Amino acid sequence: MASEEKPLVVVTCTAPVNIAVIKYWGKRDEDLVLPINSSLSVTLHQDQLKTTTTAAISKDFTEDRIWLNGREEDVGQPRLQACLREIRRLARKRRSTGDEDPPPLSLSYKVHIASVNNFPTAAGLASSAAGHACLAYTLARVYGVDSDLSEAARRGSGSACRSLYGGFVEWQMGERADGKDSVARQVAPESHWPELRVLILVVSAERKPMGSTAGMQTSVETSPLLRFRAEAVVPGRMVEMTHCVRERDFQGFGRLTMKDSNQFHATCLDTFPPISYLSDISRRIIRLVHCFNAHHGQTKVAYTFDAGPNAVVFTLDDTVPEFVAAVRHCFPPESNGDKSQPWGRVHGCAA
Repeated sequence: MASEEKPLVVVTCTAPVNIAVIKYWGKRDEDLVLPINSSLSVTLHQDQLKTTTTAAISKDFTEDRIWLNGREEDVGQPRLQACLREIRRLARKRRSTGDEDPPPLSLSYKVHIASVNNFPTAAGLASSAAGHACLAYTLARVYGVDSDLSEAARRGSGSACRSLYGGFVEWQMGERADGKDSVARQVAPESHWPELRVLILVVSAERKPMGSTAGMQTSVETSPLLRFRAEAVVPGRMVEMTHCVRERDFQGFGRLTMKDSNQFHATCLDTFPPISYLSDISRRIIRLVHCFNAHHGQTKVAYTFDAGPNAVVFTLDDTVPEFVAAVRHCFPPESNGDKSQPWGRVHGCAA
């Protein structure tokens, strides 16, 4: 009996977090989740930050259900349903292009999904990207889909398509109205820059006050700076960042990463009403990074912030001890519960 015809099929997969160094913010199509600009990210190692998802399909299940971090969630949420529909569509397409046998019964089976993050959820640490990448990949394994999953992951969370790959990943904005050319592609593998390190400074594990989806939509509607950034700034930065990655040029990589983070948050402030994801501690970390670099007379560390207050700091392996000491001096463990944790190598792959 083929695997897809078994009465119960269970698959467990993991997927990594990715941190954008050229940010994605804003959609040209809300339904298809098509971005107004391309983006580029670094995939983090799964030893520290990952989502683990188990999906099961069975002829005995009477409805689709999902649990997140042990709590049942609404399976009818539009992004989840869009991802599930796309995977089932790909599964039907795969069967229809094969032999003349009717599609297996398993395509009509309901699915139960359980997903767990080993890091704060909805706190600006790209939990939705890891979660929906893992969801798309796990569902694909359950339903026997082996095609490109960029669209399925993207329909759940735009940046999720970048978490399908390890190393350095570009999400191409594409030009087609149907979004078929809006896909993720690996720029360089995780082994390309072994000295690169990522430090996560957890400022807050609380949910951010405004989610990314609502924030993006408001920015697209009200921020002139966002449109200027997408059309006049990001295309050149994508070329420059790709060059810095391929040449392992940390000076260029670091400066551009910080500039793009700053401009992203400037577009949030240019949004009306303004959106502010950074906290006072976030801004203190920014000052610390610039003081550290000024002391050394070169860019030794670089920060970036997604839609939340938590800092992601890039540096090289030989700088980690000194910078961590500086962080602990400025943010003593006794005053912050020792939440400033140095995490991770660049790595990761949804498998």
